[in-house]
Amino acid sequence: MELETNRLFIRPFQESDWSRLYDYARQTAVMHYIPGGALDKQGAKAFVRTNSGNNAKAFAVIEKHSDSLIGHIDFFDYFGGHTYEIGWVFDPKWQRRGFATEAAQACIEEGFSNIGLHRIVATCQPENIASWKLMETIGMRKEGFCRQCIPTRSGGWWDEYLYAILREEWAEKRLK
Repeated sequence: MELETNRLFIRPFQESDWSRLYDYARQTAVMHYIPGGALDKQGAKAFVRTNSGNNAKAFAVIEKHSDSLIGHIDFFDYFGGHTYEIGWVFDPKWQRRGFATEAAQACIEEGFSNIGLHRIVATCQPENIASWKLMETIGMRKEGFCRQCIPTRSGGWWDEYLYAILREEWAEKRLK
C-alpha cells in the first residue's frame, strides 16, 4: 500500500528506515502502550524487514516537506478480509500537528474505497487519552471495554477500549 495526502507519504518501510524508526521506537514513553514495548536496534531492523514488502502490516509515514519518517501506522487484515485493524505510533517531535489524524483518515479512505472493507477497528488502553481521542476525531465509535485483556511487561493487566467504524458511517461522515 502506498498513499499520498496533502502533507504525507504512507508507504512500506525501506531498509534504510530502521535508524529513524529506532530514534522514536526506542523511547519507553513512546512505546509505553505497545505490548512489546520499546525496540532495541535489532528489533527496529526486524520490524522494518517484516514491514518492507507486500505483506506489510505497518507502514512508514513520511512528512513530504522534510522527507522525514515521522511515525508509522498499522493497517492490516484483522478478520476475514473484510475487517482491518488500524493503529499508530508517532515520534513525539511530530505529534500534536494532525499528522496521525491525516494518516489514519487516508488509510480508512483506502480501506473503504479501494480495498472494499466493511469495518475498521482500533484498540487502546483507557489511559492512552490521545489515542482514543484520535479515534473519536476520525469518526470511530467506542464499542467495548475489555477488562484485563492485555498482559503488561510488569506482570499486570491492561484494560482496553475497542473502537470501530463501518463503511456506511465513513461515507456519511464524508458527506457532512
